[in-house]
Amino acid sequence: MPKIVDHDQRRLELVDATWRIIARLGMEGATMREIAEEAGFANGALKPYFPTKDLLLTSAFGHVFNRTNQRIAAMTEGLSGVAALRAFCAEVLPLDEERVNEARIVIPFWQKALNDADMASLHSESMSQWHTTITGHCAAARAAGEIKAPIGDAAVADHLLNMMLGAQIVVALSPAEHFSQDLAGQLDNYLALLAS
Repeated sequence: MPKIVDHDQRRLELVDATWRIIARLGMEGATMREIAEEAGFANGALKPYFPTKDLLLTSAFGHVFNRTNQRIAAMTEGLSGVAALRAFCAEVLPLDEERVNEARIVIPFWQKALNDADMASLHSESMSQWHTTITGHCAAARAAGEIKAPIGDAAVADHLLNMMLGAQIVVALSPAEHFSQDLAGQLDNYLALLAS
C-alpha cells in the first residue's frame, strides 16, 4: 500500500524550517538546500511544494503573521479598551526569544517587499488588518473613558503600529541594548499618556 502524504503538513514543516533558518542564519543563510536539510527533506523535494524561494519566504511571513494573530486572539479574548490594546501590542513587541525570532523573519521580508508587488500587498493587507483592530480597541477605550487624549483613534493606531514595527527592527539588530522590560515600560507610558 502506498504511503499517504499529508501535503499541507509537509508545507507547514517547510515553512517552520524556513522560519528557523532565517532566525538562526538570516535571509542569506536561507538557501533551499539549508531549508530542505532543516526540514529533513531531500533538496529537490521542495519544488513540488514551493517552486521558488520567494514563494517559500512569502509563506514563512504569512505563517509568522498568522501565529502572531493566534496569540493576539487568545490574549485579547474577553478584554476591551486599554487592556485589549496592551495585550495586542505585547504579542507583537519582541518581548521574548520567539517574538525576536519573528522580527528576524519580518525584517528581511520587508526588504524583499520593496521590489515584489505580491509581498508588498501581503504586508499592506496585514498592517491594514492590525490597524483596524487597534482602532477598534481605541474606540472602545475612549467610550469607556480610558483614553482622553485629543488625538483620533486612527492616529493612536498609527503610533502603536510604528512603535511595534520600529521595536522589531531595533531589537533584532541590537537585542542586548533593548530589554523587554524597556519595551513593556514604553508601551505602558504611552498608554498612560493617552489616559491624561
